[in-house]
Amino acid sequence: MTFRISGLAAEPFDHYFTMDDTDLAQAGAVRRTADSKPGFPCRISLTDADIGDEVLLINFEHLPTDSPYRSRHAIYIRRNETRFDATDAVPEMLRTRLLSIRAFDDAGMMMSADVIEGANLEHVIAAQFDNQATHYLHIHFAKPGCFAARVDRA
Repeated sequence: MTFRISGLAAEPFDHYFTMDDTDLAQAGAVRRTADSKPGFPCRISLTDADIGDEVLLINFEHLPTDSPYRSRHAIYIRRNETRFDATDAVPEMLRTRLLSIRAFDDAGMMMSADVIEGANLEHVIAAQFDNQATHYLHIHFAKPGCFAARVDRA
């Protein structure tokens, strides 16, 4: 099974980096400095921030569907990151964490879900896409529950 994992596009988040802390607070966001690695996973590049890096913690609607599964959660982003977008490649950030994989159909309804160690991600992606009704997958970090990345058929 050929698959494509993608991070978020950087451009929609550029304006957050021009905001001061007061404006960020009004937008429901906060500025942080990474003080551990791993611990501050950027959803654009799908890499962990280095200790000392500035990150923004924002609320993001990762599943803007007209279904009961519509969802948003907190995510970290870093300035000047390049979007991860690769076929049949898993970023290290996903390999090292406990993940929740959620399969959705084209109407945004959840088809199935699983919790796995990231080292097993390719196998689970293939198994989820065996169901032809599965349109895409969302990967979440299982412990905090936040959105990590999207997977599509390639």
